[in-house]
Amino acid sequence: MGEDGKQLGAFLRARREAMTPEQAGLLDAGHRRTPGLRREEVAMLAGVSTDYYIRLEQGRERNPSERVLNALARVLDLGPEATRHLYELAHPMLRPHRRAPRPRVTRQLRRLIDAWPDTPALLCDRLTTILAANPLATALYDGFRHRDNLLRMIFLEPVAREFYPEWEKSARAKVAHLRAVAGADLDDPAVTALVGELSVKSADFRRLWARHDVSSNAGDTKRMRHPEVGDLTLTCEMFTVASSPGLQLITLLAEPGSLSEQALRLLGTLAATRTPASQAGRTGRAGHPAA
Repeated sequence: MGEDGKQLGAFLRARREAMTPEQAGLLDAGHRRTPGLRREEVAMLAGVSTDYYIRLEQGRERNPSERVLNALARVLDLGPEATRHLYELAHPMLRPHRRAPRPRVTRQLRRLIDAWPDTPALLCDRLTTILAANPLATALYDGFRHRDNLLRMIFLEPVAREFYPEWEKSARAKVAHLRAVAGADLDDPAVTALVGELSVKSADFRRLWARHDVSSNAGDTKRMRHPEVGDLTLTCEMFTVASSPGLQLITLLAEPGSLSEQALRLLGTLAATRTPASQAGRTGRAGHPAA
């Protein structure tokens, strides 16, 4: 069984187990020994034989047609990004070459994010490694030790569960984003290293990675609880930077006139009054501001 077949089978199995009979339009037959839909139910709804679908999950069928893939995406209720991921797994020869040089943070980009005193802004690579942050973003995540990567922050930091009141939602979103940007290139050394580290150190990461959720989560609303300024509700917007492939600009926006906007202004004032000595050690790798 090839590695591509294993990935496709694991994805289909995980998404099948995440579905409920009600979501698929089936009558719930009561208690089930295993979660999600049965293989024969997926096969019936997708219009293929049970044997054929089993071969897909086992990695023995490597060339499903577009009709079959579209049917599976419909049955498993896959969004656009998850459907694209399904196609990449099924047709690895059509997979775009994703590996690129490490993105560059130019002086102009630093000036851009620093020009937003009331909006936390980060510049990250596709694996959420933080390459630069403006002062307000640095102040927002000041209580974290792992400030070099957003995934390490949420899975390896004890304070993360206090900082994120909806920790499960936030953690699931970050893992789904990692799946979306990594695509089927799980043999990329950078992806392998990050997934391996988090898998070893966090049982929660292993659990959520096994779900095979795929989503970029652009425009996602996040709740945070900062130890100095209290609760915040911020909208996360993500933008690609055309001048530096692989670089993402992440902003955390408060609703105008809201308590969250007031809290961010207070946080900015508190950060500005800190002495230079109190800022020592608050930088990430390679001297970049931490976030």
